[in-house]
Amino acid sequence: MSFPDPIPIPKSGALERLTPLVRRLVAPNASPLTSTGTCTYIVGAGDVVVVDPGPDDPIHFRNLLAATESERVCAIFVTHSHRDHVGLVAKLKGTSDSEVLGAATPQGREGGVDSGDERSYAPDRELSDGRSIKVAGLDMTVIATPGHAPNHLCFAFENEGTLFSGDHVMAWSTTIIAPPEGNMADYLASLEKLRQRTETMYWPGHGGAVADPQRYVGALLKHRLQRESAIFARIKAGVDTLDAVAEAVYPGLDSKLRGAARLSTLAHIEHLASKGEALVLGDLRDGGRVVVV
Repeated sequence: MSFPDPIPIPKSGALERLTPLVRRLVAPNASPLTSTGTCTYIVGAGDVVVVDPGPDDPIHFRNLLAATESERVCAIFVTHSHRDHVGLVAKLKGTSDSEVLGAATPQGREGGVDSGDERSYAPDRELSDGRSIKVAGLDMTVIATPGHAPNHLCFAFENEGTLFSGDHVMAWSTTIIAPPEGNMADYLASLEKLRQRTETMYWPGHGGAVADPQRYVGALLKHRLQRESAIFARIKAGVDTLDAVAEAVYPGLDSKLRGAARLSTLAHIEHLASKGEALVLGDLRDGGRVVVV
C-alpha cells in the first residue's frame, strides 16, 4: 500500500540541499520497489559523512564524487546491507579512505526481494543499539530497527533533531518484509520503538521526507495490524494457501508488486503462527497450508 508523500518525491539523479547540514543525492535506480531511486545523504560541511552510498552505479558514483569534490568524506554510515544501499561502499571508501560504520552483515540469510544482501559488505566498526557516534562535528545515535532486514539501523541526527530511517520507515510506500530475513514481529517492535522517540523529520532510503513522524509511524502500525487481521480472517474462512491468501488481501495488485505482496503475506502468517493463532503445515512456498489453531 502506498501513502501520499508529505513532501514531493525527489527526482532520480537529483542533488538537493534539505537543511543547512543535509544534502540528498538520489541514485538512478528507479523501480516499483525503490521509488525514484535510493537516497544517499551527505551530512555536514567541509568534513562530511555519507549515509548509504547507494547502488554500484557508475553515474551515481560520479555524481557522489562531484557532490563531495571539495570536501573530505570522514565516515560512511550504513542503514543495512542491501545492495541498493551499500553497492558503492567499497569504491567510496577507496577514494576517501573513510571509516565504514554499520551493523554486522547477517550470516546464513538470503537477501530481500527488493535488493538482496551484499555479501562483500563488512563495516570497519560494528554499531550497536544506543551507541553515540561523534564524527566531523556531527552527533549520531544508533537505533537498532530490525524487521526489513535483521541488521537494519536508523541514525538519529542529534544536531538537527532528525532521523535517517533507511528502509524501515518511508513516506512513499510501506516497507517490504520478506522472509526469511524479514521478520514481522521485529518490524512491528521497531516501529513502536521509533514511535516513542522525538525526532521531527525522517530522511528515508527511498522517496521524500516523513513529516510528523510519530503520527505517521502510528498510522503504519495501525495499517499493518489491520492487514494482519484481514489475513487472519481469510485463513479463518478456509483460505489456506499462501497464494490464495495474498490474492484475497491484495486484490487487483500490479503484477510487478505481487511477489512483494506474497512475501509480506508470508511474514504476517509467520507472525500469526509465532503468536499461536495459526498453524503452518509444510512449506507455504511449496504447497504448504495454513489453518487457524
